[in-house]
Amino acid sequence: MEVHFFFTRGNHPDNAGGKADPGDIWMSFLIEGTWSAPVHTGPVLNDRGYNAVIGFSPDGSQMFLIGHYSGTPAPAKTQGIAVSRRTNNGWSKPENIFIPYFLNKSSFSSGFISSDGTLFVFSAETYGTMGVEDIFISIKGADGKWGEPRNVGRNVNTQFQELCPSLSEDGSRLYFSSNGRKGFGSFDIYYCTRLDNTYYNWSEPVNLGSTINSEGRELFFRNYSSNGFSLFTSTKNSDGYGDIKLYKPESSQPDTLLVISNRVAPDTVTAFKEKTYALTDWEIRIYGKVSDAKTGKVITARLTFASKDKKLSAEAISDEGYSVAIPSTAEYTVEVVSPNYVSVFEKLDLNTVELKELEMNFRLQPVEVGATVTLKNILFIQSTPELLPESYPELNLVVEFLKANPHVEIELSGHTDNRGSYRALMELSQKRVNRVKSYLVSKGIDPKRISGKGYGGTKPVASNDSEESRQLNRRVEFTIKKL
Repeated sequence: MEVHFFFTRGNHPDNAGGKADPGDIWMSFLIEGTWSAPVHTGPVLNDRGYNAVIGFSPDGSQMFLIGHYSGTPAPAKTQGIAVSRRTNNGWSKPENIFIPYFLNKSSFSSGFISSDGTLFVFSAETYGTMGVEDIFISIKGADGKWGEPRNVGRNVNTQFQELCPSLSEDGSRLYFSSNGRKGFGSFDIYYCTRLDNTYYNWSEPVNLGSTINSEGRELFFRNYSSNGFSLFTSTKNSDGYGDIKLYKPESSQPDTLLVISNRVAPDTVTAFKEKTYALTDWEIRIYGKVSDAKTGKVITARLTFASKDKKLSAEAISDEGYSVAIPSTAEYTVEVVSPNYVSVFEKLDLNTVELKELEMNFRLQPVEVGATVTLKNILFIQSTPELLPESYPELNLVVEFLKANPHVEIELSGHTDNRGSYRALMELSQKRVNRVKSYLVSKGIDPKRISGKGYGGTKPVASNDSEESRQLNRRVEFTIKKL
């Protein structure tokens, strides 16, 4: 039987988008115990965006994919998850898989579909994440329709990045990579055990240990227990982008399955030019890159980390990124500012994290008509339009953005969940929009530049079946209407 191994290779000149392409699907063949040189899978499965294989149907007739493939005959794109079918002429053009409320704002895409085709576990930065990328799961019902994604919970997800999830063949274990726990490097691989019949109750994560994890970056773990091995990627002793490793339980260390070489830019695993820091016992090095949310291109930016007692700045330089050493026992606000981009405001709590290094990457929306930004930290007293003090830092950043871009006009939109009467919810959301506008105007912004509308619960981004999903629907956004 011929064995094919599919993987994603970024920024290769033979990709559909050339060297700028973030990732195409390549494959290798097992020939008499040796893997062949990588072969590009062609234009049907690849476009200029990021493309990756996340699983196969049990009979191998369907290939599940991540990628925004153009539809036919209309130019509309798939939601981000697609299926291709095996034909006599090869793989068919990918077709959209509809998952309600599926959204990933991160430039990093990773996921896994179980061998029986009923479970889709993925990482995403979306409404309701506990930090940046979290792990979510969607379950296919008996009617053949995919259910709304749900966060797998705080035992798994941290305020930092959880990426590259997969399930064991029997579904009892969840594997993932994280930089939010004390480990051996920037990203280590962990596993959790399922505690009940649901997929939302997992044990405390367990580090896979130093045999697999290293001072490098380990991602994309896949367990094939019936075949007696696991696969993952690691940057240890690689050219910086991550080689593909094969591990067998009886082995003392993993073997290198494929060395992905001859690349001119980072692959799926992003490289970072390390700088040497003499850290004290109470410091942590924060590093990463800032990119354009639309194109994925790395950009320059200014970052400010502010606590009650200290304010530190760092410059993110194209290709090199940024690096800064800060005290590791404080809470911070993080501001990321770049010309011609909408600034970002985040919160960072390091009080409970025992790390020496932490990677934080940021994506900024370009200043263009139609760009919509969710204000994550705008909070109100319950059932009132009164702002809580925690809202002011992010609102002040909006003020700075509007002052730096004097020709920009925005529309504020207020949203609630669906609990309550339609009229009351519409009135509350409008009052909250008016309150936010008043604050911006009080800081010197011309009221003619700000319009606003309350939508109540008419534009949900998640269902309203649980408190967790209702929280996602309670939000304030602004959209650039005019430049």
